[in-house]
Amino acid sequence: MDIGIDLGTANIVMTTGRKGVVINEASVVAYNKKRHCIMAVGNNAESMTGRSPDYVSLLRPVEGGVISDDVMTRIIIREFLLKISRKQLIRPRVIICIPSSITDVESRAVIDAALGAGSRKVFLIQEPIAAMLGAGEDISLPCGNLVIDIGGGTTDIAVISLNGIVNSNSVRTAGNTLDKAIMRYIFNRYKVLIGEKTAEYAKIHLANVYNPDSKRTMLIGGKNAANGLPEQIRISEQDIFYAVKDDVNDIINAVIPVLEKTPPELAGDVYRKGALLTGGGALLKGIDSLIYKQLGIKCRIADDAVTCAAKGTGKAFRILDNLLDGFEYISFYKYKH
Repeated sequence: MDIGIDLGTANIVMTTGRKGVVINEASVVAYNKKRHCIMAVGNNAESMTGRSPDYVSLLRPVEGGVISDDVMTRIIIREFLLKISRKQLIRPRVIICIPSSITDVESRAVIDAALGAGSRKVFLIQEPIAAMLGAGEDISLPCGNLVIDIGGGTTDIAVISLNGIVNSNSVRTAGNTLDKAIMRYIFNRYKVLIGEKTAEYAKIHLANVYNPDSKRTMLIGGKNAANGLPEQIRISEQDIFYAVKDDVNDIINAVIPVLEKTPPELAGDVYRKGALLTGGGALLKGIDSLIYKQLGIKCRIADDAVTCAAKGTGKAFRILDNLLDGFEYISFYKYKH
């Protein structure tokens, strides 16, 4: 069995063959510190966020696109591999997405976690390439392709041509950063504490980073910081805009160094074709218009932007022999076991 894995900070997405996406769950593990056991993984664990007793720790084993807890990462990968295989004893080949700026030590940690979870062979593919493959782009042509992958923990930007990355940049400003910015803004303005899930909900349903409307509002619940009592407040698109604008600008500014180092011919291709937006952050309302306003580059949002990179790993398996046949393709995979 061949399995493609997008091991993200916020979600883990798995694909198998022609079935496409078979797992799309939160990268969270619930650990019971009293009994020293795993209570739940994935969405079941995430549902406990902000609602669990003190002795239940909710752990995110992947932070900023890299593994922060190798033991919990092995557990979450193993649990989902067993779920896919219906508890059968198999040792699949897997391809795992990694950020373009990941170090060799961090890459090794990803491989060790996958092998420890029961994988037979592990390949690594950089997020921008997987995203382009998942979007159905032909990256084998001598033509510049700009991809901006805004995930949960990292934002990867790359110019791709002839099956390789010409220039890339990766910053740890992404979806989770925006959630925390919303939490800080609500506290500073309204003196109300809200949780991560509430901040994420507000971001998904109310964010408009280009032309916010003060008349578009929603109610959110939290805790009054002064008296500790529950409180409900009404926030608008402008609140979310002011909360995330600095971080969104940081993401857009991260594109500039990539373009500055891009050869003129490829830069012309990028201007003509525009940029491809992938990842959950691509769904932020107005992000494409804001990039065009600041950089002059047209953007298009990939179909199924959230699962785009995971689908790309599945497509990579179909051309695996070609990718690994010759040293010109070695940049696709850092290690092979």
